[in-house]
Amino acid sequence: MGVTKHLNFDLETKAIGKICKALGHPTRIEIMTLLWKRNNRTCGEIVELIPLAQSTISKHLLELKKANLVNIENIGKKTIYSIEVDNIQILKKYLTSYLSTIEIPEQSKSTVSETKHKLIGRKNHLKQYNYQFPDRRIKQAL
Repeated sequence: MGVTKHLNFDLETKAIGKICKALGHPTRIEIMTLLWKRNNRTCGEIVELIPLAQSTISKHLLELKKANLVNIENIGKKTIYSIEVDNIQILKKYLTSYLSTIEIPEQSKSTVSETKHKLIGRKNHLKQYNYQFPDRRIKQAL
């Protein structure tokens, strides 16, 4: 095994890395979206809205909790999940700052509809690679 390099990043950079890693899965983004639309949901309520097993949703909620993106409140036997707004604000601040430094010139922007593809004669270039094997020629001749 190789040796892992340990770099000393500031606390904010570490927090943003942790948040981005947790949000790196579509299911977790969907869970965060559901919580953003209506906070204070149970795991069962989330399972009703996302067609995955309860155990899968629980594991994703645990990952969001490890990244401090959700708060957990136990009320009786129910566990209520809500968004940790402070960490979302850290991410928002970082992304706003980062995106404000990027400039994309208008001439380099393109959309899918503007992209032109050559479709005519597209398969013709493959004929040069259509190899004939000796045994196939013999079978065709018979």
